[in-house]
Amino acid sequence: MFEFIVNIVQQGSYAGVFLLMALENLFPPIPSELIMPLAGFSAARGDMNVVLVVLAGTLGSVIGALPWYYAGKRFGLERIKRLASRHGRWMTVSPDDVDTAMHRFERHGRAVVFFGRLIPAIRTLISVPAGINRMRMAPFLAFSIAGSLLWTGVLTAAGFILNSQYERVAEYLDPVSKGVLILIAGIYVYRLVTHPVQRADET
Repeated sequence: MFEFIVNIVQQGSYAGVFLLMALENLFPPIPSELIMPLAGFSAARGDMNVVLVVLAGTLGSVIGALPWYYAGKRFGLERIKRLASRHGRWMTVSPDDVDTAMHRFERHGRAVVFFGRLIPAIRTLISVPAGINRMRMAPFLAFSIAGSLLWTGVLTAAGFILNSQYERVAEYLDPVSKGVLILIAGIYVYRLVTHPVQRADET
């Protein structure tokens, strides 16, 4: 995973950062916690401009959130719940999970979009209730951009500051990233096995 991200960042430059951050929202096991610090390393070595790195990462993150927003807006709450009931075993999402997400969104509104962009995994899912609730695009983009800008900025700054320790960080990040992927897979299998079976008519 580490080498794959390094190659994309080095070969694709800003486009690579943009693409990886967009994919992170669609495929969470690609972690921004690896992407942006590596881009920060490259900026510290003079290969890229640090401001453009942050902007590329922020834009990619926001663009990657839009498909989830439009999915929620298109399908609506009841259809999403039916999909969760029928196929939730494979997504490990139940209709109750959807209700919980909607309740949190309705309770905290725009703040959830902002702070949700700062939390791993949540940054992807928070776009769904925003779409279901038909949050206006302008505030959705504004709060998504603000949260994503803060998150990518912090990660890029960490990589920029730690550039002198690049080799040591690279040595540890690869096994750590593999361990994270194994953990994610293990959690998914556990939830898959223990996920309650629920019929569509129960929703």
